[in-house]
Amino acid sequence: MDRLLLYPLPFENADAVAAFLERHDGQFARRHLPHPDATSGGGGTRGREPWAYEGGAYAVGIASGLDTDRLGVVPLDGERARDPTLAGGKAANLARVRAAGLPVLPGFVIIRAPGGDGGEAALRRAWRELAADGRPLAVRSSSAVEDAADSSMAGRFASVLDVRGWADFTAAVRTVLDSAADEDMSVLVQPMARAVVGGVMFGADPVSGRRDRMLVSAVRGGPDRLVDGSAQGVRYRLTRLGRLVSVEPPEPHRHRRRVLGRRRLARLVQLARRTERALGAPQDMEFGFDGEDRLWLFQARPITAMAVRAPRGARLLGPGPVTETFPDVLQPLEEDLWVKPMAHGLTLALDIAGGAPRRTLRAFSPVTTVDGRAAADLRMLGAIPSAHPVLDFINPVPGARRASAAWRVGRLRTALPMLALDLMADVDRELAGLPVPGAMLSGQLLTALAWGRSVLSALHAQESLAGALLGPGPGASAAGEALALLAEVRALAGDGGPGDAELIARHPVLLALLPPSLTGTPRLPERTGWTGAPRGVGALPTREGLRLRVRWVQEMQARLVREFAARLTVAGRPDALARLSVLRWEELTAALDDGGLPPDPPPGREPRPPAPELPAVFRLGADGRPVPERLGRGAPDGGGQAAGGGLGTGTAWHGTGERPPGAVLVVRSLDPALAPELPGLAGLVAETGNVLSHLAVLAREYRVPTVVGVAGALERFPAGAEVSVDGTTGAVT
Repeated sequence: MDRLLLYPLPFENADAVAAFLERHDGQFARRHLPHPDATSGGGGTRGREPWAYEGGAYAVGIASGLDTDRLGVVPLDGERARDPTLAGGKAANLARVRAAGLPVLPGFVIIRAPGGDGGEAALRRAWRELAADGRPLAVRSSSAVEDAADSSMAGRFASVLDVRGWADFTAAVRTVLDSAADEDMSVLVQPMARAVVGGVMFGADPVSGRRDRMLVSAVRGGPDRLVDGSAQGVRYRLTRLGRLVSVEPPEPHRHRRRVLGRRRLARLVQLARRTERALGAPQDMEFGFDGEDRLWLFQARPITAMAVRAPRGARLLGPGPVTETFPDVLQPLEEDLWVKPMAHGLTLALDIAGGAPRRTLRAFSPVTTVDGRAAADLRMLGAIPSAHPVLDFINPVPGARRASAAWRVGRLRTALPMLALDLMADVDRELAGLPVPGAMLSGQLLTALAWGRSVLSALHAQESLAGALLGPGPGASAAGEALALLAEVRALAGDGGPGDAELIARHPVLLALLPPSLTGTPRLPERTGWTGAPRGVGALPTREGLRLRVRWVQEMQARLVREFAARLTVAGRPDALARLSVLRWEELTAALDDGGLPPDPPPGREPRPPAPELPAVFRLGADGRPVPERLGRGAPDGGGQAAGGGLGTGTAWHGTGERPPGAVLVVRSLDPALAPELPGLAGLVAETGNVLSHLAVLAREYRVPTVVGVAGALERFPAGAEVSVDGTTGAVT
């Protein structure tokens, strides 16, 4: 219960008593004492005061605020102190490492539920033993939810340092308990160690996720100056064997002026490794060296928010080569209809050209998806240079592989234009011969979808080979032809022109301006200026013609799936299109082959919501999440891959808000929807993409200086900044 404690304290006079009460105002509830007789010389004549002078000393009446009958005392060396549900995470961790022989100060834990030694007498006895000779104490929180593996709760609860005397001690305990009114809080009590150097140490690097590195931040004095942010400290990065990797900021060469010398760093590394063995994982630790150079461990807790690190050998991925084809989040059925045929076609092309070993092609796909966003294997597709160019130069295997494919490539370079013409003619004939979706039987719809998957693989293979063997070729890109046609048609039609659906039906080349989608309805660009005279689809180079057929087949598949959805809606299936889009191809075909309707999605499988764009370069972590990567070699002047167009200087514009005169468009990816913005630009800078993408080709046609693959472009060049773009060297400044 709330006890009235009488403290006979050596105050010199009544003013000193008043100062004591003022200093502790708000920490103690004052209680009035019976006024002594006038002969005792105390306290005036008002009858009741918060203090009295009696027996030659002042007595102060205050309430401790502690219900000591409900508090128990557990020694830190006891087995019960190692139970985090009883003693809290902080105390339990320190009790475990102390039992393992690590340098942890002695102490005790105050728990709310009494067990064993409890009550005010036990608390006073434990305090008296620990605070012998006036030694100051540290009274710290130790909650059951604190210093856990999933949450540290760092700084959430109170701790009181340099506590002296029973009155200050009980006030500190109450302060700690009150800081967690809704939590199961215990209180850890230890002697204060006067640290001459202290700090924080991580047994692994939480920023990079490297477990072969340790981080130490140290200051002169106690670690509390680092923890509360009042001091920056010196940061040391070490290997697990104690080798010093870096120091920030640099320290003087004279050993005595360094915060931590080599010997102290070696002792810290040993402490970190011993703590990891005792607790089973790398720890976040607070430490201190006292005046006698003894090392003490003040706190140990699991490292939370550890950065995910990609497994060794994980592939280097990026959206650049495929983001212009699939700029949005794809649903599962879209992946199976469009991404898998692309991956198969690129695999065929790489095998024919000797671009990658067959073992690699069998083990890895050149194109994949992450949370519905398409990404490509950057090294496999040659979008980034090799990580080991010297080893590749002396390794005879890649050269031998390419030499063995040379005879195929040589013959293919001559034959490919005719093969592509034959394939495009077959596709055109098949598309023209298809009935309208509403007139097709369900089995015919399924057969047409399957044909689309097959022919997309062939189109992607030939399109990739055409880009590698034939180059861009003369003539406009498909997107450029579409823009020219759209500008001319709208100019002739005036304000009352046809809508998007009718325009696309009359001029299918306009699909080059829109990404494929089963569920969305992309719109054609509203603003188009005169970009040149349209010359017709037949005038497109080989590669552009193949690309356009890819888009036509994708649109055919989208319309067939929408017809399926319309029939299911009539049959009483609400949200049929959304339900179909989350099915896999095998699930759809299996149900239809058995004579039934397409099944409902499994429980919990919902349409994918919009997701953040993928990093420009990343690897997949063990949890399947992208881990951004920085390439070792920077581009000239912090630029990227030169995509042509000459040299331009202007004002950075991120594509939103009013377009400034002489704008340099800075974007994350080369979205085809940006095509109408190209005329008149002073430059184009993209974080991802490649020089053969649709938008890059179109930018060259408009003579817009273009550089792609510029890391962090949006952050480096904020809107309104002056930017110079060199499309010849790749420099962006």
